[in-house]
Amino acid sequence: MTTLFNPLQTGALRLANRVAMAPLTRNRAPGAIPTALAVEYYRQRASAGLLISEATAISHQGQGYADVPGLYGSEQLDGWRRVTDAVHAAGGSIVCQLWHVGRISHTSLQPHGGAPVSASALQAHSKTYLLDRGDGRAGFAPTSTPRALDAEELPGIVHTFAAAARNAVQTAGFDGVEIHGANGYLLEQFLKSGANQRSDDYGGSIENRARLMLEVARAVADAVGGERTGIRLSPVTPANDIVDADPQPLYDYLARQLAPLGLAYVHVIEGATGGPREVEGRPFDYAAFKAAYRDAGGQGAWMVNNGYDRAMAEEAVASGRADVVAFGKAFISNPDLVQRLRSGAPLADWDTRTFYGGDARGYTDYPALASTGG
Repeated sequence: MTTLFNPLQTGALRLANRVAMAPLTRNRAPGAIPTALAVEYYRQRASAGLLISEATAISHQGQGYADVPGLYGSEQLDGWRRVTDAVHAAGGSIVCQLWHVGRISHTSLQPHGGAPVSASALQAHSKTYLLDRGDGRAGFAPTSTPRALDAEELPGIVHTFAAAARNAVQTAGFDGVEIHGANGYLLEQFLKSGANQRSDDYGGSIENRARLMLEVARAVADAVGGERTGIRLSPVTPANDIVDADPQPLYDYLARQLAPLGLAYVHVIEGATGGPREVEGRPFDYAAFKAAYRDAGGQGAWMVNNGYDRAMAEEAVASGRADVVAFGKAFISNPDLVQRLRSGAPLADWDTRTFYGGDARGYTDYPALASTGG
């Protein structure tokens, strides 16, 4: 019987176990550059079968929150290289999540103070994290109204995703990349009907709305190899004011189109990101979604995420329902989460006050079991 702690080879990724660390935005990269604190943070968590980096902007336009890292400048790539070197020295594997936030941004974060971009000029009823450079105060503010991307701009978006993937693997030393196609960000803004009112080849039908997501997936797989590419999807999450009128046929179509790309994995958020696993009024058959991918020839690992505890994770892997289980907030306060899950040790509580921004407190100062006498 397969267990949570068995190794897994999926594509070019060799996982020491089936426990992944989900991407976690921590807002501790001033100038979009990972610091020495980030090196230590990821090194501490390298016992995960796979570390997925915090969401990382593919361009200045793709940034939506203060002090998140990027992949488009030499200092950013150098900072990430120090992270990946530390993770590899500790025996870990790490991929970089490629991020374009689209409309989930603010004019103060955009090049030349311009409007954020999206599928359509619809403001999200959501907030972003800003930092006042004058007095250092941080807080959340409503997102700005976006402008709709012209069709002529979309090849550039695709190219930028591919370039960021190459930067991540070839320069920054990541083992692979994960395309962020979830949580109401740019690719999902094109995918879902609630944010896409276009009438061109990127709007209307399922095939048209999925077009940009699939163009990006194909370009990234071409750039670094499908065997080094994963994708994160969230069929029914309401995160960042996103909704689709009929997600099942949309995602089943997407699964069938992704299958031929030879992806390393598909990372699925079940339910509301960081919230309930069942979203009222948004039923979804995850088994059918997976079956659509497998029936079309998709062989990448199936990674599940959202609210899993040890028992749920063990059942998911043992039953074959999932190949890998991703944990989010539990990794914040338990750098040795794999050891704790393996031994049945209690998990340390996290401090929500230190999730976003700040220094080492609540970031690299959570002790491992050996330090606590556990």
